[in-house]
Amino acid sequence: MSAQAAGSVRSATRFVVLVGIVSLFADMTYEGARGITGPFLAVLGASGTVVGVVAGFGELAGYVLRLASGRWADRTGRYWAITIFGYVVNLAAVPLLALAGAWPVAAALMVLERTGKALRTPARDAMLSHATKQMGHGWGFGLHEALDQTGATLGPLVVAAALYFREGYRIAFAVLAVPALFSIAMLLLARRLYPRPQELEIATPALRAAGFGGAYWLYLGGACCVALGYADYPLLAYHFEKAGSVSAQWIATLYAIAMAVDGASALVFGRWFDRLGIQVLAAATAISVLFAPLAFFGGFAGALAGVVLWGIGMGAQESIMRAAVAALTPSERRGTAYGLFNLFFGVFWFAGSAAMGALYDLSVAALVVFSVGAQLAAMPLFVASHRNVAGPTRA
Repeated sequence: MSAQAAGSVRSATRFVVLVGIVSLFADMTYEGARGITGPFLAVLGASGTVVGVVAGFGELAGYVLRLASGRWADRTGRYWAITIFGYVVNLAAVPLLALAGAWPVAAALMVLERTGKALRTPARDAMLSHATKQMGHGWGFGLHEALDQTGATLGPLVVAAALYFREGYRIAFAVLAVPALFSIAMLLLARRLYPRPQELEIATPALRAAGFGGAYWLYLGGACCVALGYADYPLLAYHFEKAGSVSAQWIATLYAIAMAVDGASALVFGRWFDRLGIQVLAAATAISVLFAPLAFFGGFAGALAGVVLWGIGMGAQESIMRAAVAALTPSERRGTAYGLFNLFFGVFWFAGSAAMGALYDLSVAALVVFSVGAQLAAMPLFVASHRNVAGPTRA
């Protein structure tokens, strides 16, 4: 490797790490809250159906907005402005949950938090994709995800400590304002140091055609099946609260464990993706598919095992799925590609969340069958996408 190339890799790595630190503090904020929003809604009088619909609708609204946000970023080139605005909206909603006196207010804030995340995610991921080109998309996104999930581990532990000392849900939400402010400060620093992150990617000739290639669409189909069958943690936490299988403090702690597993598995699967390709997602799905029967049918031990498998699947989703979009699409259409991917992923996530929330009120066994079946359907699509990618990728 030449000195220039080595310097480019180092600069790209520093950018990924800096944005990862932004995500670390951001995830401390909203993932710390996410581990208790299900029980908080239950305390405010919401039903299982409401929890499933609220969690799913928040994801749907967020993912639908990502298509518009991604296209806007590509057309205007204002990746940083969109990213910063989205982070402010995303993070401000969490401490405001401390003031919610009824479940509709809390639900609206949960949707607002997802909306902010939606606005900034395609632009941020597009910027990250430029840096990860030099260091390997899988490893780069895996490294970002590991830092991201470090915060997602610490946040629930902070919340668990607040609950342990009987400070209550509201104080826990208020405390999360501190990492939110740190995240915004680091984001502004990243903007100052790397005003044009697209320059981190060495330009390569782009192949042009009418749309994205067949491998992209097969991959998207598999991702949608996973989204359909993957239960939100608020629904898992709601079940733990209702069944009495896990205490309030341990509900937050289990989420922290899941986030730690998520971060570690993201690094492993990221490396494997760079070496083996999209088929790694089929392996990750095969490992994580049993989280539902363990979490919903078991006691505390089952809940622990199920949450660990749930974390493994999330690690693959948050790292490999983003890396695959970057690998399958040209740089000048990255924001649109991420937005389109997230639109479909979000629609199926909402449909699955709403369905599983309703199934929970009717039959837990039916919920588990639905979850497992949808995830198994994804595996052959990931394998087919891997085989198809050997052909020319159209842009």
